Amino acid sequence: MDVMEAIIRRYSVRSYQQRPVEEDKLKDILEAARLAPSASNRQEWRFVVVRDEAVRQRLMRAARNQPFVGQAPVVIACCAVTDNHIMGCGQLCYPIDIAIAIEHMVLKAVEEGLGTCWIGAFNQEQVKEILDIPEDVPVVELLALGYPEKDSSMPKDRLKLEEIVMYERWRR
Repeated sequence: MDVMEAIIRRYSVRSYQQRPVEEDKLKDILEAARLAPSASNRQEWRFVVVRDEAVRQRLMRAARNQPFVGQAPVVIACCAVTDNHIMGCGQLCYPIDIAIAIEHMVLKAVEEGLGTCWIGAFNQEQVKEILDIPEDVPVVELLALGYPEKDSSMPKDRLKLEEIVMYERWRR
């Protein structure tokens, strides 16, 4: 599978088989995150991999009771050990860098026949308490991971390229 095929096939999976994710596939997915680029090579990302069903159920409750969070055989808390460095463009680097690492995991998961879903709807303090994450370590996203219940990837409703790309300057 090439990268473009993985991009096309990726979708937000919200229904998972109860089949465990093989250790070698999980390690390859985490390795994809490790190899992601980061601002000034800071590598601020840290990942808490949760497979325990009772803990996943608690995370589901912290994630606004979204059932698929507890159903997915793996939930990864994507965190940052950061000094809140701001890049020259004025943006914090850690949320961007962690997003890049997550997307590396997502595309590797597609290649491995797995599905994922980014989860931003969660209570930060509850997740930190459940996973014993220090107060000064932000949880940027949760990532559900597992075998999709069924393949429901279909063409995505996306704007046309002409609607999002401008050349040379901003077009009003």
